[in-house]
Amino acid sequence: MTRPGFAFSTTLRVRYAEIDGQKIVFNSRYLEYADVAITDFWDWSGIAAAVPGWDDTEFNVRRTEIDYLAPFRLGDTIAAHVRIERVGTSSLTKRIELTHADTGALHTVIMMVSVHVDLATGRPAPLPPAIRDHIARLATPA
Repeated sequence: MTRPGFAFSTTLRVRYAEIDGQKIVFNSRYLEYADVAITDFWDWSGIAAAVPGWDDTEFNVRRTEIDYLAPFRLGDTIAAHVRIERVGTSSLTKRIELTHADTGALHTVIMMVSVHVDLATGRPAPLPPAIRDHIARLATPA
C-alpha cells in the first residue's frame, strides 16, 4: 500500500452510516477520513515519545482544500496517505491522498493548513523548536 512520495499510509473501510442518498460517501466524511489518517500519522511518526511537550501541542485547522476526483462507495477500503508538505513558524501544511486500496486509483486530494495555537489565548503561537525540528524532518523535500 505504498504510494510514491509518501512514507505513511493507513486504511479505513467505508461504513453504511457514511454514505448518502446517492449511495456514495457523503462529502463531509472525507475530512473525517483525513482526521483519522493524520492521527495515525502522528502515532507512526513517534513524535510523542521523541519530543517532550508534544502532548500539550495544539493545532487548529486554518484552511482546507478538497479535490473530489471519484467517490468512494459502501464497503470500499480506503488507503489514506499523509505527508507534511511545509513547516512554517506556527503552521504546517499536510497533503492527504485517499486512494482505493484495491485498485490504487486516486479518489481525493486534501490540502490542510493547521496552525499551532496557544489555547489560553486562542492565538497562533510559534512552534517550539524541538517540535518544529521533528516535524521538519518528516516533511517531503521540495
